[in-house]
Amino acid sequence: MQARSLYRFKTQHSSGVGSSSARIDRSKHQGLQTRVKAGLYVSNQQGKGPSPIVLERFQSVASQLMSQRIIRLGGAVDDDSCNLIVAQLLWLDAADPTKDITLYVNSPGGSVTAGMAVFDTMRHIRPNVSTVCVGLAASMGAFLLASGHPGKRYSLPNSRIMIHQPLGGAQGQAADIEIQANEIMHHKSTLNGYLAEFTKKPLETVMEDTDRDFFMSAKEAVEYGLIDAIIEHPTDVAVKASGIPMYASGL
Repeated sequence: MQARSLYRFKTQHSSGVGSSSARIDRSKHQGLQTRVKAGLYVSNQQGKGPSPIVLERFQSVASQLMSQRIIRLGGAVDDDSCNLIVAQLLWLDAADPTKDITLYVNSPGGSVTAGMAVFDTMRHIRPNVSTVCVGLAASMGAFLLASGHPGKRYSLPNSRIMIHQPLGGAQGQAADIEIQANEIMHHKSTLNGYLAEFTKKPLETVMEDTDRDFFMSAKEAVEYGLIDAIIEHPTDVAVKASGIPMYASGL
């Protein structure tokens, strides 16, 4: 279950705006290529860093959220997105191990191994990680949503949550196909075991429910045990997720 996505922003420059000292010399920035991936900036300007004006233009909402200890999983669970989330979790742990971290999830799922890297890091660091579903949390997205700190797993009212067994395929020699099948079965057993732990349901029930796509509303996810509460109104957040009002007021 691998998926990759790449988001690019093209640099755009306008002339005739502001003083001459604030204008960008296009000839000096022809080599600038900027890739924005969930708040990371990578540029190559022939060995020179981008000007403060360019950096200001590419200041992302994600970096502002990071300063308030909010992390996003938006899109596929893949190596790129999860490596970034792992780095953000480790950085926030080092910055202040006493304050909660909030992970917003809007994901159709993706790579099991990439998602498990985030899961293990969430358990490794000292701060509690609160999770909030916005839109959709499916497959590994639902697993990460459910793996938030007990009592701090939330969803907005119209979100959808879906759990199922791992998907995969293999081709080649019979021995190679068998190896891949065994690996998928290993992931299935591991994920079901953790889901049973998160939901406090019998393993047999989880195995039966994940045999096919199992969609739930936010209310049904609370009843199932995947999340703890639904955020119905902004005032609910102060009670259910301490700290988020501070984040919102800082934007």
